[in-house]
Amino acid sequence: MHKSSMKKKLFKICISIVSLGALGVIVVFCINGYMKASTKKNILSSEQAASLDDVDCILVLGAGVWGDKPTHMLEDRLKFGISLYNMGASNRLLMSGDHGRENYDEVNVMKEFAINEGVPSSDIFMDHAGFSTYESLYRARDIFEAKKIIIVTQEYHLYRALYVADKLGLDAYGVASNPREYVGQSSRDVREVLARAKDFFNVIIGPEPTYLGEVIPVSGNGDITNDRDSE
Repeated sequence: MHKSSMKKKLFKICISIVSLGALGVIVVFCINGYMKASTKKNILSSEQAASLDDVDCILVLGAGVWGDKPTHMLEDRLKFGISLYNMGASNRLLMSGDHGRENYDEVNVMKEFAINEGVPSSDIFMDHAGFSTYESLYRARDIFEAKKIIIVTQEYHLYRALYVADKLGLDAYGVASNPREYVGQSSRDVREVLARAKDFFNVIIGPEPTYLGEVIPVSGNGDITNDRDSE
């Protein structure tokens, strides 16, 4: 009787674990479906985005660098962002990325790329503490005082960025910057499913980003965000 009772208990525990796991998978996929459906209308073509009025800035989200060169994904984001700037979508670019270490600096690479493409330095702001999508958007609102923005990133990432922006109270639109295929995209797609679920709860809980700091209105001069001498 004792062994039989133990087996029944173990069986019930196993069933409970499997049921919870299945429920978790269902919740994650429901969040993904809802996030994509609720933000799709705000994904625009470059031409549609350029016709918007009173856009405070074009927010380009970081995507890794190789030394002083952007990765292919980041290069495409930068090219689309600069194109929108040249089309008159906004007169300010906000480069948000990871500059948490002295030897790793996404945002200066991003700004230098834009300057080399003819964008005046004063029109380019750098967010040195954009360590995640959530933090980039939180800081765009609270540090850079942006209210209406155009987000530039690849489409797979754009749904989450737009969802977070909306829940943070930003009037946000997105332009997808994926003119080519990227190595390892299947793995990114899988990770993004989990990231969407994480940020779904992040915007409910509302944690502060790693760093806040003094307000730097994006309407001003972008050179105030420079942290090294111009070469």
